[in-house]
Amino acid sequence: MPHIHESESFLVVDKVRFSYPGVASPALDGIDLKVEKGMVYGVLGPNGAGKTTLVSMLSTLISPNGGDIRLAGRSLARGGAEVRKMIGIVPQELAVYQEFPPRENLDFFGRLYGLRGSNLRDRVEVCLKRAGLCAKSGERVHTLSGGMKRRVNLACGLVHAPALLLLDEPTVGIDTQSREMILSWLAELPDSGTTLIYTTHYMEEAGRLCHRIAVINQGRVISEGVPAELLAAHGEKTLGELFLALTGRSLKE
Repeated sequence: MPHIHESESFLVVDKVRFSYPGVASPALDGIDLKVEKGMVYGVLGPNGAGKTTLVSMLSTLISPNGGDIRLAGRSLARGGAEVRKMIGIVPQELAVYQEFPPRENLDFFGRLYGLRGSNLRDRVEVCLKRAGLCAKSGERVHTLSGGMKRRVNLACGLVHAPALLLLDEPTVGIDTQSREMILSWLAELPDSGTTLIYTTHYMEEAGRLCHRIAVINQGRVISEGVPAELLAAHGEKTLGELFLALTGRSLKE
């Protein structure tokens, strides 16, 4: 059994490095993060900063070239299925089966995480209701609106009630009503002990949801802390202005 670090934070990213083959600059260059249980932790950065690489690593899709990531005291690299069951992921690209209805998608993903019987049925119903999808639960996903598809995407990441939810731009390109529903749902999750890692380019979302944020650029954390404290420290009025002050105003490729 992996050693449990009793006194450490719920999620610890410890000097993590990662480089893609054939690319000179590392995607992540010694990242350090500490996230407490029940926290919404925002990860902000320009395109190419390393956000999606970090989310892929936290979801165990890729492994660090150096450093370690621990969740509830267990190393992601050595925790196996026991640790993976604690994690839900809502990627930027839709990760659902569009030929199947929302209900079948939720049933499928719930079973992947080991849910069965009444536990599975209850979680499917809870997620359909909270996502506002009960009336559309039997219609194929590809026939639904963009906002509904995003809500299916989120519901599938939450069906097994994960302890850690990873969100990579979960509201990109959707209508105002769907965005409001998603943000309201996410804001409720910390009350049940769920921890969120939230990447977004929408600074107003980060300001509304996040207890702490880390701004990363070129694979490194360049600023980290409580949003209001970071604004005061840098003399900025909004997270958008803070972001531009830290990462620059020129386009990033």
